[in-house]
Amino acid sequence: MLTRIIGLANVVVITIAIATLLLLPTAGGPTVGQAATVGTAKPSGNAPATPEAEADLPSSDRPPPVTATPEFAKQVKANELGLVPAIMYHRIMKKRFASIDRTPSQLRQELEKLARQGYVPITAKEFVTGDIAVPAGKFPVVLTFDDGHPSHFALDGTGMPKKDTAVAIIYDVARKYPGFRPVATFWVNRQPFGLQRQDDQARAVRWLTDHGFEVANHTWGHPNLAVLPDKKVKEQIVRLQRLLKKFGAPEGDTLALPFGSMPHPRKIARAGSWNGTGYDFAGVFLAGAEPSVSPYAKNFDRGAIQRIQSNGKRGECRKWCSEYWLEWLNKHPGERYVSDGDPQRISIPRKSAGNIAAKRRAQLNAY
Repeated sequence: MLTRIIGLANVVVITIAIATLLLLPTAGGPTVGQAATVGTAKPSGNAPATPEAEADLPSSDRPPPVTATPEFAKQVKANELGLVPAIMYHRIMKKRFASIDRTPSQLRQELEKLARQGYVPITAKEFVTGDIAVPAGKFPVVLTFDDGHPSHFALDGTGMPKKDTAVAIIYDVARKYPGFRPVATFWVNRQPFGLQRQDDQARAVRWLTDHGFEVANHTWGHPNLAVLPDKKVKEQIVRLQRLLKKFGAPEGDTLALPFGSMPHPRKIARAGSWNGTGYDFAGVFLAGAEPSVSPYAKNFDRGAIQRIQSNGKRGECRKWCSEYWLEWLNKHPGERYVSDGDPQRISIPRKSAGNIAAKRRAQLNAY
């Protein structure tokens, strides 16, 4: 694994890249942090989707479970204490303006690579709560999109995901690779998907959550929480929680820290209250530099969960972005999380039994 120094260096790189991104114009949309004009990337579309069009969307249903015995777990080489990649995306742009931008083609290629290699998407909430339903012998991956950018989600005039948005590309890959479950987590700020009108924002959030996606908290205004006083940190989190609740989103269980920066004390990122409203997250995600340990491992820190920036292997990404780490996991299959297909059991090689969290020991299925 990378050293803590490299991890901190990656956070610095992410901070600089996001700061640059915030100052750049958005092609085909509003400047990040600026309100969209009415109608820009409007997810409600000009008309509701027809039943036929909706039927064409691949299902986000979870795969049917199996009952894993030690013999079966050994057969599929299950290792549910292995590493899980949580991949971090920002803007999806035809022309990249910042180093963390990805083009639609780059996103499509990476998702297809994941599908070919046997990865199955789960949401951040499913991951942190240990509610991992992935077919036996396959590997979970958490697809995460920060900032609620217009390039992540919009609906076209027929009420279907707009071409070359992240959601449309996820569905395209799921059609091509039926085992690739079309889900992801979108961490949003006060104007989800660049929309100014709250009724449009609400429709966008409901459409996504109705189709199996997670929409969750990335703070109200995307500040650097490390430099804010406690009260302001809590206000940033609570205001966004209230907005999502107003939109009818399911209870938010995850938070992505803007810039990956931890507030002080760090415990207020996980739980706290402001102006009569409390929050208590199951998981808080960093900008990251490496795959996350399993949520069943005793060293899993749900208050500081690692992610991997989606990028190639040039420059600062030569050893800690997605291309590097996906290659590394393929070369070290014994280090990767491999599912047993049974959400009720945690299957691992017997030699690793000492690494399971105490509260999970009743689910242990060692071989």
